[in-house]
Order: sequence, then structure tokens, then C-alpha cells
Amino acid sequence: MSAEDTTVDDSAAPLIEHLTELRSRLIKCVVAFLIGMIICFTVWNPIFNFLTQPLCSAIAETGKSDCGLILIKLQEGFFVAISISLMGALILSFPFLSYQMWRFVAPGLYKNEKGAFLPFLVASPFMFFLGSTFAFYVVTPLAFDFFLGFQQPGSVSLDEVDNQTAGIAFQGSAQEYLSLTIKFIVAFGLCFQLPVLLTLMGKAGLVSAEGLRNVRKYAVVGILVLAALVTPPDVITQVILFVVVYGLYEVSIQLVKRVERKREEKLWAEGLWDEDDQGDLDDDETAG
Repeated sequence: MSAEDTTVDDSAAPLIEHLTELRSRLIKCVVAFLIGMIICFTVWNPIFNFLTQPLCSAIAETGKSDCGLILIKLQEGFFVAISISLMGALILSFPFLSYQMWRFVAPGLYKNEKGAFLPFLVASPFMFFLGSTFAFYVVTPLAFDFFLGFQQPGSVSLDEVDNQTAGIAFQGSAQEYLSLTIKFIVAFGLCFQLPVLLTLMGKAGLVSAEGLRNVRKYAVVGILVLAALVTPPDVITQVILFVVVYGLYEVSIQLVKRVERKREEKLWAEGLWDEDDQGDLDDDETAG
């Protein structure tokens, strides 16, 4: 066997080992997700009752006691249970999925890279949970109050037919309500990942605090478009999402600046950072 053939065989063997390990961890992730889905399917009714609390509270404020939702299609109840099971399975299995991803990536990282990546792996689910909680307890009640404000009672007069008015009453679909609520939760959960993503990119040297400040006006436009796409067409929800995401963007700039400061202090200690670079850094911080 030639030296070239030996090199090809040696390079192919690690690739096959990595693919085998990836396959094994993906199977474990799928099994964990299915187990979580089965568990959530058995208790989908309590989960559904919990998810409808913002709606019931908003309806109660209008003076009504019935907050029941209807099934428009025969199979709609089953798909509601499946949707809840999928969302619950993702939440339950996410720590295990993150652990499997970490176990697959960690062997290829240096010790300092592991120490840099692990905090972000922990911060990501925390920020998603924080964003989802904010959406469920703050945004959805405001949105539902806004939507229910378009109801109106009807009136019937036997003497004056011309003065009769048609009533507008909410009769919501269970699947539509669940889809809207999940959309709120997922959208805000993902938007709260912005500081984690930008800080990780800053640590990798892909973005800088100065660069983020320079594209601030474009970020504002992008956030406005995002708010219009991922939220229902009401001004209140869009303004809340814009304010929150823009605030997270500004926080991200400060976090990236802190990462850069730590990197530069390390280079300074190692004698790889000169006074000119320090002067440029001070100018950037003054401009920021």
C-alpha cells in the first residue's frame, strides 16, 4: 500500500468514527424527545389549562365567566394535544439535548475553548426561559386585552327595528389560540437569545462592540421588521417586542465590549498589546 493510500485510510477512519458517534447521539436525542412527548401527551389537559390562563383572565375582566374554546374541525382536539406534546417534549428534553451536543463538541475543543463555550451553553436555555416567561406573563395578557376590546354586545328592540345592533363575541378556536400562544412564547424566547449569540460571536472575534454601534441604525430597522413578522398585527405587542429586543441589542454591545476588554487585558499581560492599541481602545470607549 502506498503512502498516499495510507494517509487516505487514516483520515477516513476518524471521519467514520465521528459520524458513528453523531449517529449514536442523535438516536439518544430522538429517544429522549419521544419519551418527553409521551409524558406530555398523558398530561396535555393540565398543560392546556395552564396555557389558557391569560385568556381566561382577560375574558374575566370583561365581565364574562365562560372562557371556553371551540373545536372547529373534528380532529382539532387531537392536534391540540399533539402540539402541546411537541412543545412540552422540547422543553423537557432540552437539557439532555444540550448535554449530548456538548459531549459531541467538547472532545474537539481546547481547555480554554471549553471554558468559553460552556457558559453560553448554560445561558442559552436560561435566556429562552426568561423570554418565554416574559411573553406568557406580560405580553400575552396585554395582547389578549387588546384583541378582546373589539367585542361589543348586541341589542334587539322589538319596537325599533332600525336600532338593532349586531353583537361581536369571541368564540375562539382551541388550535388557533394555542398556535398564537406558542408563537408568542417561541418568538420572545428566541429573541432573548440575542445577547448570548452576539457575545459568543464577539468572543470568537466575528463581531466587535464598535461594529455593533456602527450598524445600530440598521439594527433598529431589522428589529422593526422582526417585530412586524413574529407578532400579531397589533401595535402594543410590536412596540413591546421592539423595545425589549433593542434593549437586548444595547446590552449585547456592552457584553461584547467586556469580552474585548478581557481579551485585551490578557494580551497586555502577555506583552502582546502595545500603547497605541490601548489608546485606540480608549478612543473607542469614549465614542461609545
